[in-house]
Amino acid sequence: MYEGKKVVVVLPAYRAARTLKQTYDEIPFPMVDEVVLVDDKSPDNTVDVARELGIRHIVIHEVNKGYGGNQKSCYDKAKELSADIVVMLHPDYQYTPKLLVSMVALIGNGLYPVVFGSRILGGGALKGGMPIYKYIANRMLTLTQNLLMGEKLSEYHTGYRAFGRDVLDACDYHQCSDDFVFDNQMIGQIFWHRFEIAEITCPTKYFDDASSINFSRSMTYGLGVLRVSWRYFLARTGILRWDLLGKR
Repeated sequence: MYEGKKVVVVLPAYRAARTLKQTYDEIPFPMVDEVVLVDDKSPDNTVDVARELGIRHIVIHEVNKGYGGNQKSCYDKAKELSADIVVMLHPDYQYTPKLLVSMVALIGNGLYPVVFGSRILGGGALKGGMPIYKYIANRMLTLTQNLLMGEKLSEYHTGYRAFGRDVLDACDYHQCSDDFVFDNQMIGQIFWHRFEIAEITCPTKYFDDASSINFSRSMTYGLGVLRVSWRYFLARTGILRWDLLGKR
C-alpha cells in the first residue's frame, strides 16, 4: 500500500524458473500488496517455483498466447484484485525491482499516471550489455516514433512500466496485438487519451537467462512498431481514423 493506494506487481512469465526467485526477493514489500504471475505455458518449472515462493495469484495459460496476450491476463487479474497502481516487472531479472519504490511514488503522489523505466537515460543499456545492433535500432525507432507521434520519450521499448488504474480503465488493451508490438500499441492508446508518461533511469542486465528475441523477430517487431507509429500519425492529423485508439 502506498498513500492509501493498493499496489499490484504483475510478472509476465515465460521460462523464468531460473531468475524468478532473484526477482521476487528484491520486490519491496510491504509497499507491494499483491504479486500476480502469469505463466504463458512455459516449458520449464516456472509455476512450481512461483508456488514455492508463495505467490498467491498464479494464472496459467493452457496455450502460449504471446507477450501481449500475457500482459492482457496480467492487467485483467490486477484489476480483478482492485489495484490502484499496477507495475509490470519482467521476472527474468533484466530490470531491478528496486526501482519500484520510485515508480510507485510518482503515481501514488499524483505526479504522473504512467512511469517507464528507461534503459537509454543514463546510458544503462550499453553498460548492461545490450547488443549494439539492438541499441542502434532502439535509437532509430524511438526517433522516428517521436516524430510521428509528436512526443519526446527517450525509449518506447522498455518492458518496465507502471500504470495508475485510470489508465488501464481508459485503454482498451484487449484490442492490441498478442505479440510484442502490444507495448507500442498501448503507448499509442495512452497518448491518445492524453496521459503523460514519466521516465526514470533504469539499469539493465543482459545475460543468458534474460529474455530476448532473435534478429528475425526483432525485424518483425521493428516493422510492426513503424506501422503503429504511422497509423497513429494519420489518426492524430485527422487523415484516417484508427479504431484501436478509441474515442478521446
